Amino acid sequence: MLDDLLPVSSKDGLVKLIAALAKDLKDNPDEWENKDLSSYLEAIASWIEDMDGYYENTNQPLPKDTNWKVFADILMAAKVYE
Repeated sequence: MLDDLLPVSSKDGLVKLIAALAKDLKDNPDEWENKDLSSYLEAIASWIEDMDGYYENTNQPLPKDTNWKVFADILMAAKVYE
């Protein structure tokens, strides 16, 4: 189950979560709101834009150590990486 992979605290943990998300989409597409790459990327952008509210509503502190450059590098690299 995906929840068993949370929280992610390492590179290996993130790799496992992403692989599990890909498998979950293949196995359970009806449980996904965003089934294609375009809508999934749009949802990521929307969630990031509104993420302060998520943390506030779940009584969690807003992460202060998010490395936006690395996240952007990952997204850009995945466009061409095999």
